[in-house]
Amino acid sequence: MARNLYAAAERPHALAGLPGVALTLLRVFAALLVMQHGAQKVFGLFGGFGGTGRPAPLLSQHGIAGMVELAGGLLVAFGLFTRPVALILSGELAVAYFLRHAPGGFSPLENGGEPTALLSFVFLLFAAFGRTPYSIDARRTGRRRR
Repeated sequence: MARNLYAAAERPHALAGLPGVALTLLRVFAALLVMQHGAQKVFGLFGGFGGTGRPAPLLSQHGIAGMVELAGGLLVAFGLFTRPVALILSGELAVAYFLRHAPGGFSPLENGGEPTALLSFVFLLFAAFGRTPYSIDARRTGRRRR
């Protein structure tokens, strides 16, 4: 029985691609989440902006944030221009945290900003890390990095 439990540890190459798959899944899922927030602001989906069922005014601060979230989320989901777009999304989410949530208290738990803060750091990770093995960026450079 012990041999079966440690079989993968004895063959490190058996799990060699797992970090790349996990990072790809995180990249896609985080991008889809931020796209939903963009769709909420731009198209009035998912209850609309502020729960009104309507979109935010397009050239308002929230409308521009929605366009950034929607377009940036789409690019990151496909892994196209991952580094610069993830950096923009990370910054946009950081600004959203400090403008919307931080005035409600110091702690993200206290001010309801946990998702915003976490997504900001997830996109900062992708800005630093760059492409994942399963992305358009990886195909464009002709290789997949694990």
